Amino acid sequence: MADMSRVVVPGPLGPFAAGFVDDLWRQGFRPVTVGKHVALLAGLSSWLAAEGVAASGLSSEVAERFCAARRAAGHRTRVTIRALGPLLGYLRGLGVAPPASAPACEGPVDELLSRFRRYLEQERGLVPAAARGYVEKVRPFVARFEGPNGLELWRVNVAEVRAFVVEVCPPLGGRAAQLTVVALRSLLRFLHLEGVLERSLADAVPSVYGSRLSGLPKRLEPGQVDALLASCDRSTVTGMRDLAILTVLARLGLRAAEVAGLSLDDIDWRAGELVVRGKGGRSERLPLPVDVGEAIVGYLRDGRPVSADDRAVFVRVRAPHRRLSPGGVTYVVEAAALRAGLGQIHAHRLRHTAASEMLRAGATLPEVGQVLRHRRVASTAIYAKVDREALRQIARPWPGAVR
Repeated sequence: MADMSRVVVPGPLGPFAAGFVDDLWRQGFRPVTVGKHVALLAGLSSWLAAEGVAASGLSSEVAERFCAARRAAGHRTRVTIRALGPLLGYLRGLGVAPPASAPACEGPVDELLSRFRRYLEQERGLVPAAARGYVEKVRPFVARFEGPNGLELWRVNVAEVRAFVVEVCPPLGGRAAQLTVVALRSLLRFLHLEGVLERSLADAVPSVYGSRLSGLPKRLEPGQVDALLASCDRSTVTGMRDLAILTVLARLGLRAAEVAGLSLDDIDWRAGELVVRGKGGRSERLPLPVDVGEAIVGYLRDGRPVSADDRAVFVRVRAPHRRLSPGGVTYVVEAAALRAGLGQIHAHRLRHTAASEMLRAGATLPEVGQVLRHRRVASTAIYAKVDREALRQIARPWPGAVR
């Protein structure tokens, strides 16, 4: 516990200083960082007293005014609302400060897209990140119909839909173009359900050519996987965590979001199984290989901070020790690849690698699809081309070619 006998915080936030410091210690912040947060707390409390604002009036807008005052006074550090995050989170958790203000819609485009996002999350079951991706894909389409008096959605017709796809999709990559037309179809169905369109124009959206099965899945060779794992310094907390993450990705073929979502309660040590929560909220069990279990145990025993916020398996190394994000998992792979001299590699490359290794070991495509948790056989079909030697044996010569 921190010694609060030397800490004096005047103003309306003074009564909460001791509890705030204890909360910072609990989250694993270092003494120097705790001191900086206490200094920021004291500065904010004095400013609130000068402004005549009580602790209960510390809204998001008031916090922004304080940050602006610090910038105007010449401060260069801790001058954004993000720096106040730990303090505001603590006061809001106590019910002292009001909840964070929801961002106001700036116009009719944002208002419509906000409703569309709620529809995607509540009716379609998309996770927030996927819903935001859909919204950003169709934002340029909705913006086309913004007029001086609001959105002129009565102008939406087949010609406008196809013109948008023809204009926007060609410069995009194949995957981005496909996501754009999928998001546009969802928007048009939503507009029909809301009564904005008399009939759904989703069928009017042209299809984008997909070449998903035209190439070979990118994978790593066994020696490259070994180099990736060897790049982790197992004597450090970061190295133990990264080794466990890379082992899970390479052996089980999990997605980055699935690794980030793993909870301590998802591991059944007695049964040797792992519960994976994948797309669409589905939960499935996978066997826990010995090497994967050993890597996780090593991290949990010697590396995972005791001050972790929740029961997430993988957490941030630096305080606050919150659950690692999917982007954080991807960064672990990218950093390890650079250390191993393998160039830029993303987390999904290890999913392809796991599938390829299963086929090489004699697994069938349906078995690979079961481990990867594919809903459709077509999703696994791309791996039929992985065994190049077997393909050479059944390949027929090109007509007219000289053998």
